[in-house]
This record gives sequence, structure tokens and C-alpha cells, in this order.
Amino acid sequence: MSSAETLARIREVKRRREAELLRKANVVAVGIGYRQRGGRSTDELCLVVSVRRKVPMESLAPEDRIPPEIDGVPVDVQEVGALRAL
Repeated sequence: MSSAETLARIREVKRRREAELLRKANVVAVGIGYRQRGGRSTDELCLVVSVRRKVPMESLAPEDRIPPEIDGVPVDVQEVGALRAL
């Protein structure tokens, strides 16, 4: 799959699933970006779910867990803290 096709696929999944993800506890934003590993960006495009802070999966209610993949699109959960409008 080309980069353009990958991006189009991720955009479609974001459009369909963003509202559902934003209802989960701790989620502050949903976007498209590059997966991060060890604090560094990789070249893998993915759906990025931004949370106030990361918590262990077992500490979350089942309905608030974010899967590693949604509709075939990889998901990266990234901690961003509290977001505020300036």
C-alpha cells in the first residue's frame, strides 16, 4: 500500500471512530501521526490517541481501553498532559 493509500485509510478510520475514542476516560485528542518508540518518532503512520497520562491497561475499565489496532489501522497512545486553549 502506498503512503497516500495508507494516509487515506487512516483518515477514514479516524473519521468513523474519533467520537467513540474521545468518549474514553483520559483521551484528549485523536489525530494522525507517526508511531513513537522510546520517545522517538518512527516512520510508521498510525492513528494517534493522545491521553493526559498513560496508565497500565489493567487499571482501565474495559470500555476505556484503547486497542493496538482499530479496523486494521495501527494505534499509538501518546501521553500529552492536559490540553488548554490559549
